[in-house]
Amino acid sequence: MTADVWLPLPPDDIEGLPAGFDYRFWNGGEEYPADPADCVFYVVPYMQPPGIGIRPLAAMGSLEVIQTLSAGVDHLEPGLVDVRPGVRLCNARGVHEASTAELTLALVLASLRGIPDFVRAQDRGEWQGGFRPALADRTVLIVGYGSIGAAIEDRLTPFELARVVRVARSGRTTERGPVHPLTELPSLLPQADVVILSTPLTESTRGLADAAFLSRMKDGALLVNIARGGVVDTEALLHEVESGRITAALDVTDPEPLPREHPLWRAPGVLISPHVGGPTSAFLPRAKRLLVGQLNRFVNREPLANVILTTESTTEA
Repeated sequence: MTADVWLPLPPDDIEGLPAGFDYRFWNGGEEYPADPADCVFYVVPYMQPPGIGIRPLAAMGSLEVIQTLSAGVDHLEPGLVDVRPGVRLCNARGVHEASTAELTLALVLASLRGIPDFVRAQDRGEWQGGFRPALADRTVLIVGYGSIGAAIEDRLTPFELARVVRVARSGRTTERGPVHPLTELPSLLPQADVVILSTPLTESTRGLADAAFLSRMKDGALLVNIARGGVVDTEALLHEVESGRITAALDVTDPEPLPREHPLWRAPGVLISPHVGGPTSAFLPRAKRLLVGQLNRFVNREPLANVILTTESTTEA
């Protein structure tokens, strides 16, 4: 008998899938496409409500690989306790960098140049000029310097910045300059005109941008969150933006989706996009390339890309 691979994209739409598997299309529907016990390679449905992707995990007794189409995997953590040992969890590194970096740049420029105010004035038929800050000559601090953080810097480079400061969990040196460890963040925050959060959501980054973090940002600075909503303490952020001391551009929020009556919608100086960093026309071709590559590696018993953990193991790849 052949083993099953569950895909959230129709397999006929993906060229290059290796032979030797029964491909089952499942994107989070109520009915499963086959017995989960026969699935060896599970690609988690993308952009589905929390809990959908983990629903079949406990029944997948033959599972060897969980592949996400998202950069973050925090939404899967509650279901991993039900997964048998030795299953490799892989994220979608390489899929979302272009789209997320584009949105980051759009949020920065829109916030600095006052685009939301122009749109509101256009709705009223009002011509409102004014002097706005430029991105040129600014210091930008990127907190979370992985592949997405590096892609953001790629797009910032032509804008004549004064400086890009990079921060990650641990320090290192890159071709572009040093990456500072997270422990140095408190001393770096006061230097930045724009602070971009692109870190994964982990126990160490949950609530990272708390009251102390935000209070260290300079007056007039812009906070941009394209990571996860839980990286920012929402109440602390509300306090700062309502005072007018800093501004914010948020692609992710806590809670999410943001309830209609939540004060963040009306907070001054806040621009909100509804978690759209990844879903663009760039997603599908990159997602398909990732799946074809991973499944060919899997069938040939070659090392998989983007392995971030193995179940019942605390060692990250």
